Amino acid sequence: MSKEKLCHIGIIMDGNGRWAQERNLPRSLGHREGANTLKKLCKHVIKLKIPYMSVFAFSTENFKRDRAEVQFLMNLFVELFKNELDFLVEDNVKVIFSGEREPLPKRVLKAMDKIVEKTKNNTGLVFNVCLNYGGKREIVDMTKKMIEKVQNNEISIDEIDEEMVRKNLYQDLPPVDLVIRTSGEERISNFMLYQCAYAEYYFPKTYFPDFGPKDLDEAIEAFGKRNRRFGGVSK
Repeated sequence: MSKEKLCHIGIIMDGNGRWAQERNLPRSLGHREGANTLKKLCKHVIKLKIPYMSVFAFSTENFKRDRAEVQFLMNLFVELFKNELDFLVEDNVKVIFSGEREPLPKRVLKAMDKIVEKTKNNTGLVFNVCLNYGGKREIVDMTKKMIEKVQNNEISIDEIDEEMVRKNLYQDLPPVDLVIRTSGEERISNFMLYQCAYAEYYFPKTYFPDFGPKDLDEAIEAFGKRNRRFGGVSK
């Protein structure tokens, strides 16, 4: 399994609701099963010593969903951040979040802030949770931040380059190398648009609750066979 070039992996965790519906179960049970899968994948990524992992947990657009489903997801986030992710602390994982804080409930923000504080000095895997996140919104927020810095004479327009843009996004992270979207859908749905400019994409038909460590290994193996030219020509 080739992973030498894999520094940052992104996962769009899609198909939880459909996984449940096909089993005549409530969509909420699909989300809970997806949370269990995420724990397994985190542990596997730690084992593989991949430095960065970003997951799409909840988009800005997901607030359009049924109110009961959104409420369940908010409660699930609190449960996970409070009780289910202790292994991240133990395994030296640093947890960060990308996204806007409004209109997330206070209980979710409190749980987020607590796990960030508990893991801020960890030096292992950087686990970036995209929660209430939108790639277009991130670019807009970055633009506003840069304009404000120019207006305050902190930087000049001529100083703005790709590196400075990256450092003024929600988090200063390296580019995403591999994006996995489960469930068979072949789009990235506003996920880390700037960071994924030269990512490789992998679209398994498997719903996320069934996407285990073995499936992740297969995705990484496929990534290792890609010819990444970054606009150049193969020698």
